[in-house]
Amino acid sequence: MKYLIIAAFFSCAAYVHFRGRVRLRPWRQLTDHSTYLAPLNVLLYACSRVSAKPYVATDAFPELAPLRERWQDIRAEALALREAEKIRASDRYDDVGFNSFFRRGWKRFYLKWYDDAHPSASELCPRTTELLRTLPSVKAAMFAELPPGSLLRKHRDPYAGSLRYHLGLVTPGDDKCYIEVDGQRYSWRDGEAVMFDETFIHRAENATQHDRIILFCDVERPMKYRWATALNRWLAQNFIAAGASPNMEGDRTGALNRAFGTFYKVRLHAKRLRKTRKKLYYTLKFSLIALVLLAILWP
Repeated sequence: MKYLIIAAFFSCAAYVHFRGRVRLRPWRQLTDHSTYLAPLNVLLYACSRVSAKPYVATDAFPELAPLRERWQDIRAEALALREAEKIRASDRYDDVGFNSFFRRGWKRFYLKWYDDAHPSASELCPRTTELLRTLPSVKAAMFAELPPGSLLRKHRDPYAGSLRYHLGLVTPGDDKCYIEVDGQRYSWRDGEAVMFDETFIHRAENATQHDRIILFCDVERPMKYRWATALNRWLAQNFIAAGASPNMEGDRTGALNRAFGTFYKVRLHAKRLRKTRKKLYYTLKFSLIALVLLAILWP
C-alpha cells in the first residue's frame, strides 16, 4: 500500500510537470509547491468543468460581466489609490503568496481574500468592494500594478481551485506589456478582460515606459460534481484564506502569513549562504531532499 501511494504521488507530480508546453527545470520542479500539491490538483483537474487550456473564454462566466460594464468606476478608485501611494509592495514578510514578486517591481492593494473586503478596501474603494460582494464566484481580488521595467519570472500558482481573471484598468496599450501563459502572449488593454488557468506556467513583463494597473481576481473553478465543489470551497476557506495579507493596520493577517515572518528569517540565512558559499548551499539543500525521500521510501 505504501508503494502504491508513493507511485500515485509521483504520477501526479509528473502529470503536473508535463502539463502544457512550458515546464520548469526538473530541479526547480522538484522543490516547487506544485509538486507537493499535485495529487490534490490532479483531482481538481479531473472534476473541472473547464477544459485543460491555458486561456479560458470569459463568455463562459457571464456573472462577471458587471466588472467589464463598470470598469471605469473601478479604474477611478484604482487611480485614487495610486495617487495616494496605497498600491504598494509589503514592507514586512506578511505576504507569502506574492513575496518574491515585490523584488521586481510588482505592487498590490487587496480588495478581498477568500473573505469579505478588508476594512481598508471598504473605506477606500467602496464602489468596487460593493460590486464584488454581488459576485460570489470571485473569491479574491486586488489591484495589481506592474510599473515600467517590472517583470514576473515564470511560475505556476500552487492551487488549482480557481482561475485567474484580469481586467485592464490603466494599460500602456502596447504589446511590450504582456502576460505569457504556457507560451501564449496576451497584452492588456483598458476595459478588456482575460481569464487563464494560473496553474500553467506563466510570466509577465512591462517593457514600456507606462504603468499598468489591472483588477486581478481569483474566480472559483466550476466543478462537475457537487462534492467536488464542496471540497474546493472547504479547502479555500480553511487553507487558502490563511494567506490573507493586510494593506494597512486593522486588516486581517492570515495564519499562514503570521508564520511566514518567522520562516523567512531562516530563509534569509539560507540566501546569505547561497551567495557566499554556493556549493555548500546546494549540497545541504539536495542532501536534505535526499534524506526526506529516503525516509519516505525506507521499508
